[in-house]
Amino acid sequence: MKIMVSACLLGQNCKYNGGNNYSEKVAAFIRGHEVIPVCPEMEGGLPTPRLSCEIVHGRVVNTAGEDKDREFSEGAVICLRRAQENGIDLAILQSRSPSCGVNQVYDGTFTGHLTEGSGVFAALLRENGFRVVDVEDLDSESIALKTIEKESQ
Repeated sequence: MKIMVSACLLGQNCKYNGGNNYSEKVAAFIRGHEVIPVCPEMEGGLPTPRLSCEIVHGRVVNTAGEDKDREFSEGAVICLRRAQENGIDLAILQSRSPSCGVNQVYDGTFTGHLTEGSGVFAALLRENGFRVVDVEDLDSESIALKTIEKESQ
């Protein structure tokens, strides 16, 4: 099975603050599979570290009020192409991210409040028919994912 994974979940220091979101749960799940790590924000040309961003009225903006929608959109398209070229079966993405959030994202007030919705990249993957899983849902999705794994063999 080919699995695209948010690079921060694999321990790559590409988060806005220069850190990562390494997940042992992801590492265990992807063992033995082909893995395609991606960071749409870095692919879109944003540095690490960078100011925190949220989706505000449909556009990605950082804490200084600068519009970063172009960078997020360009990075999402680059990573979508990579998903298509590799024929991925699944994408496991970082929760709440304005790029990779699957079920929820921060609400655009920079106060830590969440709202239902997806990040730019997660939404683009879904629009193009890819199966997307939030890292926090990986345990509850594991049975279904194991079924996909068996079907792809």
